Amino acid sequence: MNFSSARQYFDQEIQQPDERIDLAKAALYIAQEEYPNLDQEEYLNALDTMALELQERLPSQRYPLRVIQDINRYLYDDLGYGGNKADYYDPRNSFLNDVIDRRVGIPITLAIVYLEVARRIDFPMVGVGMPGHFLIRPEIADMDIFIDAFNGGEIMFPQDCQERLSQIYRQPVQLRPEFLATVSKRQILARILANLKYIYLNQQELDKALAAVERILLLFPGASIELRDRGLLCYELGRFVQAANDLETYLAKAPHAQDAALIRQILTLLGRTSEQ
Repeated sequence: MNFSSARQYFDQEIQQPDERIDLAKAALYIAQEEYPNLDQEEYLNALDTMALELQERLPSQRYPLRVIQDINRYLYDDLGYGGNKADYYDPRNSFLNDVIDRRVGIPITLAIVYLEVARRIDFPMVGVGMPGHFLIRPEIADMDIFIDAFNGGEIMFPQDCQERLSQIYRQPVQLRPEFLATVSKRQILARILANLKYIYLNQQELDKALAAVERILLLFPGASIELRDRGLLCYELGRFVQAANDLETYLAKAPHAQDAALIRQILTLLGRTSEQ
């Protein structure tokens, strides 16, 4: 599959209602732009096989905490999945095929493995977009527990989440309800792409950073910051017409943004004038 086909299939997948998006397929389409010869079925079958093996280990009485412990034992003890703490910013940590092959990843991609295996054993779970550290939780009313897929499936309560946030930000953080809000599949995919965007920006791989931004905009077409960043990347890459169009749209959406003066300067260089 070539680059444009992977992009097309990704776009088709995400045009569905959120609950019908196949998260594993969409994540593999993200990876397919990096690995054109990636065999999707191989990795979907790997998830199916994991679920079948896990199903055999589950007790007849499926108490939620017991199911979580069994998933943890299988994924982390038996298969050896774990967080890549040694090389967190390796882009391979964001590609689902690499995570399944290497059995290491970052919170968001390990969470996808966990969510997809759990879905296949009819134990629905959802993503939780905690700032700085992605979590998951069972989709069970009044069950206030969270799972850290990066740290061996550690079971966390809201107090643990507050302590984790304070560690991440190195200062006391007051837990607010929105910090533990569930997120859509589109938001999960956007978070993977945002990780790739920043990795590639730091590596000065601007074409790949642009590819990440373009797919975020397929997910969220009106995202102002992504429009701005696509414009700036196109400017750096010499795609001046696209750059000017995006930067003008950004200014129209956010005329009083902190960087508005800088964006107007760039537009002037591009021969476009923008109203103050």
